[in-house]
Amino acid sequence: MKTGTIEIQTADGIATAYEVTPEGAGKHAAVLFFMDGLGIRDALRRMADRLGAAGYHVLMPDLYYRVGRELHWDPREVFGNPDKLAEMRKQIGGMTPESVMRDAGTFLDTLASRPDVDAKRIGSVGYCMGGRFAFLSASHHADRLRAAAAIHPGGLVTPEPTSPHLAADRVKARLYFGRASEDAGFSDDHARALEEALTSAGVRYRLELYAAKHGWAVDDTPVYDAAEAERHWKAILALFAAELSA
Repeated sequence: MKTGTIEIQTADGIATAYEVTPEGAGKHAAVLFFMDGLGIRDALRRMADRLGAAGYHVLMPDLYYRVGRELHWDPREVFGNPDKLAEMRKQIGGMTPESVMRDAGTFLDTLASRPDVDAKRIGSVGYCMGGRFAFLSASHHADRLRAAAAIHPGGLVTPEPTSPHLAADRVKARLYFGRASEDAGFSDDHARALEEALTSAGVRYRLELYAAKHGWAVDDTPVYDAAEAERHWKAILALFAAELSA
């Protein structure tokens, strides 16, 4: 497969993105990969490569492009230093769902423009804040996505009238949620509210609980759980195989 960093012109500037082109002739299904709050780094590139090795064309944009090029934090510093965690959360808070979903439309256009991509077979996946954006992409770009996976996401259920779960009735894709057993951002109450909204809207989904801490799926975090990470890989690859097949 081929990997590299490209530049994408958005409404607010130029975003870089890590792109993976799988081997093989013909048109491939594609995955829009939403990074976690720690930013683009080698751990996420390895995950994108794994999707590429499975046969998917992958695009992982730098969502922090408005403030810097490939801005990222050291996971061990963030998980062990409250000041660093607050700094990262401030950066996350500076991104509005509206701006990221506007960008998502541009990123989907980029994928659709690739000669090896079947624009009718695109899914999304995201981790942490990226999980929220993967879910939002399924409601904001409902006609363009066939599957979406949100792994240890946060902010899916909030008291605000713009809470992501309230737009469940716009979703057409099949969804997968991987929830950590130790995660204040995705509590039992959040899970119940999300499931009620999805069920009421008739959305096809699966929500699974992982015996792990928030951030378990990415291998450079101090809470990484290899066994549970492999379990999540089986789940998302099964989702994409079922929904993005020709």
